[in-house]
Amino acid sequence: MNKITKSFLDAVWYLVAFVLIQVVVQFAAAFIWASVKGQSLDAVLLGMTNGVYGGLMVTTTAISSLLTILLFTLLRWTPVSRNWLASRPWLVIVWVVLLTFGTILPAEWIYEQLQLAMPEQTVALFQSIMREPWGYLVVGMLVPVAEELVFRGAVLRVLLNVFARRSHWIAIAISAVVFGIIHMNLAQGFHATLIGLLLGWMYYRTRSVFPGIVLHWINNTVAYVMFNIQPQLADGQLIDLFHGDRSMLYMAIGFSLCIFLPSLYQLAIRMKEK
Repeated sequence: MNKITKSFLDAVWYLVAFVLIQVVVQFAAAFIWASVKGQSLDAVLLGMTNGVYGGLMVTTTAISSLLTILLFTLLRWTPVSRNWLASRPWLVIVWVVLLTFGTILPAEWIYEQLQLAMPEQTVALFQSIMREPWGYLVVGMLVPVAEELVFRGAVLRVLLNVFARRSHWIAIAISAVVFGIIHMNLAQGFHATLIGLLLGWMYYRTRSVFPGIVLHWINNTVAYVMFNIQPQLADGQLIDLFHGDRSMLYMAIGFSLCIFLPSLYQLAIRMKEK
């Protein structure tokens, strides 16, 4: 088996393992819950996906994320090293934080212009998770770590071995598209693909999952905080955040771009290609 074939098969296996962990944990939890409560398995599974059992979904997501983190690190599917952090890249991390804040409003505006919206069932599921007391542990911390280990530290890592150095964007694009598809709906998938391009570029430049974890963590944290501060905006539009003032909306988007573009430039300078 040549190097290219092995790398592609490894990437596929990492994705299969990631999905299997989630499916097995979810079915096991649903089976146990149905047995204890005397309900049908189908009813419990349906309730988990439409937001009726938010607490159960938080628990299963936490378990599957922890299992993913343990499996990918212990088996070294995602090699974890402190080498990049040992270089004290604190300014890079600051610019990653700023970059993340700069993406939020422009990205949301683009989704609205494209009329992308999550399915009602998915919205209900996320709302039920966000309402749980320890939902942030899952959404804000465990999921970002698990997904970065899988999609950048494992999948993108082996794909970069397939393509020549000048063609690294092909590997980044493939991993980003796969990251979008795995979210199973167009709205989230489009967002995940765009963010996946940034995450993949940062991994290519640093060969570390840490910058991506920081971006992923802040992005999910902002979503969690905004939902709990202003839950009424969950079904609204971006302009509602500015009380219908369109000029304020455009000023905010412009200000975000004034953060995003310099941050991207600074990261391009400070993150040297490996």
